[in-house]
Order: sequence, then C-alpha cells, then structure tokens
Amino acid sequence: MPLIVKSNIKKVVKELDKENAVSSVAEEVSIALERKTEDLLINAIKRAKANGRRTLQARDL
Repeated sequence: MPLIVKSNIKKVVKELDKENAVSSVAEEVSIALERKTEDLLINAIKRAKANGRRTLQARDL
C-alpha cells in the first residue's frame, strides 16, 4: 500500500522551495521517499517492541 502520493510531494516541494529553484519532481523521488519511509517505520517498530510497547509513538521515530 503506497504511503507517498506524488502530487503531494510536488505541493510540499513547491511550499518548501522559497526560491522556486525546482520546477519538477522526478518519478524516482516518490519511490526513494517510499523506501526511506518504510525503513523509518521498520526501525520505529523495532524500538517499540524493544521497549515492550504495542503502540508506535513519535519518539520511536
């Protein structure tokens, strides 16, 4: 199930790019961002388990 929506990436890049230096977002950005997000969540799950919790919390990230 995809977590990352390319159109949302474009919107956020436009908001964050105050100088308008970036005019487009390549398809590979969404794929790479999806992988990084999955890795982040996997590590957060491991931390929650290591702490004996069944609830994933922001501090696990």
